[in-house]
Order: sequence, then C-alpha cells, then structure tokens
Amino acid sequence: MRTKLILDVLNAEKVKQQLLLWSQQFDNVVWLDSNQYDRSHTRYDAILAVDEFTSIRTSKINAFHKLNKFQRITKDWIFGYITYDIKNDIELLKSENRDELGFDELFFFQPKKLFLLKGNKLEIQYLKFFEKDVERDLETIQRLNVTKEAHVNKLTIASRIKKDTYLKKVGTVLDHIHNGDIYEANFCQEFFAEKATINPVKTYNKLNDISKPPFATFLKDGSNYLLSASPERYIYKRGEIVTSQPIKGTAKRSQDAKEDARLISQLENNDKERSENIMIVDLVRNDLSKTAIKGSVQVKELCKVYTFKQAHQMISTIQSKVDKALPPVEIIKTTFPMGSMTGAPKISAMKIIEKLEETKRGLYSGCVGYFTPEDNFDFNVVIRSILYNSNNRYVSFSVGSAITSKSVPLNEYEECMIKAKAMLEVLEN
Repeated sequence: MRTKLILDVLNAEKVKQQLLLWSQQFDNVVWLDSNQYDRSHTRYDAILAVDEFTSIRTSKINAFHKLNKFQRITKDWIFGYITYDIKNDIELLKSENRDELGFDELFFFQPKKLFLLKGNKLEIQYLKFFEKDVERDLETIQRLNVTKEAHVNKLTIASRIKKDTYLKKVGTVLDHIHNGDIYEANFCQEFFAEKATINPVKTYNKLNDISKPPFATFLKDGSNYLLSASPERYIYKRGEIVTSQPIKGTAKRSQDAKEDARLISQLENNDKERSENIMIVDLVRNDLSKTAIKGSVQVKELCKVYTFKQAHQMISTIQSKVDKALPPVEIIKTTFPMGSMTGAPKISAMKIIEKLEETKRGLYSGCVGYFTPEDNFDFNVVIRSILYNSNNRYVSFSVGSAITSKSVPLNEYEECMIKAKAMLEVLEN
C-alpha cells in the first residue's frame, strides 16, 4: 500500500531538475521524461522512481517466468530494464560478443518512493513504511539549487568497427538478403571510450537538451548508468489496448526551413525507407497477434514522419486488444526483442547480426520502463543512448540502421552518423 499526496507546482521544469538531482543519493533510480512531446499515448509528463524495496535481478534463464512471478506477487509499481540478450530466453540463441559494461540481463525494482508529474500536478506515492519521509524529502527537494553548471566531457571516442570494415559487413548482410536468408536486418556498431569519467547527470541533461525526445531516460543501477534520448516507444498498455510504435526511416534535419520541409517530403516518399518500415509493421502485427483478441490488431498510422530536434523519423503505430486476464509480462515476452532492432524474419536476422556485430548489445536495443498495479505498462527502446560503467570507467553508445535489398552501404554508414551526432556532441565537447 502507498501513501498518496498531490501537490500543485509553479515551475514544472525546475521541479524536474530538483527531483533528478535529489535522486542521485540512491543506488537505484529510474527517471522518465516525455519532454511534453506527445500526450496522446502518455499518461505522465515525467516519472521518478527511487530506492529499491524489493527487486528481481536475473540472467536470461527463465527470465520472463521470474519477472512474471515478481510482477504478480508485488502487485505494485515496478521499474527496470530488459536487455537485448534476454532474447536467448525466448529462442535458441546466444550472445557471445565482448561486453565491457556489465549490466545485469534483467533488473526490476519496487521503489520505496515515487513521483508522478502531469502538467502542474505532482503526485507523490510512498510505500506506507516510509510515509514519514515525505515531508522531510519535500523540504530537501525544494531547497535544491538547480542552476546548470558548465558541461565538459572532452572524451576521445573510438569506433569498434572501422568504416571500411563496416561497409564490408553491410555487404555481407546484403548477400544474406539476396540469398533469401532474410528480408531485413538491423546491423549495429559501437562507439566507446576507455579510462573515461563523466558526470552522469550533467551528461544526461546535455543530451536531453539537444534532443528533447519523448522517451528520455536516466537510469542508475549501482555503478551502471543509462543516459537515453530515445525517440522510440517499444510497447504501451493501458487497459485492454496495447500500442507499439516502431521507427524505421531516418532523415537529417536542416536549419533552413525550406530545406527541412524538403527532407521531410523526401523521407515520406522514399521507397526504401517505406519498405523498411512496412516490413517491421508486418512483424509487429504478427507479434501482437500472439496475445490479441482475434481480429483486433490494427495499423493506426503507417509510415508517418515525426520531427525531432536531431532527426526526422518515420514511425508507424500498431494497436491490439487483449483479454483483461492476460498476464502483462506475456505481452512483453511474445514481442521481445522489438522488430525495429532485429529485422525480419526475426530469428534469422538475430543470428546473422550476432555474427557480424563485435559487441554484446546488452541494454542497447533492450528496453526500460514500468508496470503499474493495474497491469498497465510503458517501455521505450534503448537507442540514442549513452551507457556508462563508472567502476570500469567505460563509456559506450551504439547506433545502427536497417539493411534491405535496396541499401547502399555508404548511405547506411551516413545514417549511423546522423544517429550518432548527438552522443558525439555530448561526449567530445
């Protein structure tokens, strides 16, 4: 049971910064910020969950079974992440590439303290055991000075796969496509810095400021951090309706309004980008149908271009209706990993990219989000994100693109560089 308190706030942006700064005293933090981008599928503008009361931390072995049990027993808000490599719990797959970050494969916690911001209303929910902390915590939060300090990282970022090698590997993916092994594969590459030290909050703030994405995330799990400017929703459930919004198709921004409009039009009418998107829409429709009430899967938006600060993105929206009694974890299990990060057919694509990529994906292309006591949930796709292990002093981010029969290797490399732009700007400047 939780004690609930609703407060009026005068300056929501200031409160956001105060909450994030205050949260750093805890070992477990999940901060989610929509940046007020799209409220049609968003219940809250921002959420902060801190301080583990109960938790589950597990490897891939029976991961979804364990998560389902934890979610059902807890019957409360739980927050956490699922790494890409949990795919190995669903199918006979493996992940054997190098991993310098060391995130657990799956982690969720029941927070002692929870803050939910919507407009000028801040809802505070504390577990009954800790309700005596509310007044003291509020006083501490309100006293915090949130004047942003200068952000300086100046790291030297290296690429795990050199450009020439990347182009050859894309050629190998194309060979698989032309041989009929797959239709599409999302091939990714890592950028990294060793012996690196960053300030996670300052770095996150800079990344968020230059991106303003709808699924921004700051996650702290001990010495591991995720600083995410994700534009992509993986999956969302509210009541009986499940929504997935895969991204496939990217175009750069221009400061010139006419040129920017031309770039949008070009993306909207690009046959290659549309075919990428439609293939993944078909995959998502199939995934959702596994748990949907018969005949309820619908494509609400097909290949719609949305504009973000760093790029234009082609997004489709697919919905289904599920039975109220269906365990919510089952919906995650039958759609994971998200098709936008694998390719099609999903299993064949995952086998091929595992051989060609040189880094274990880990949390990259996994998801972060939450379940509610009412069995609702909301999860992003971990892309456009910086990952940091403060103990190992290792900083990493990965980017990728969808390879189809119409792909030109150099164009795919340039698309990766568009996606990498924000992270490079944050880490190298």
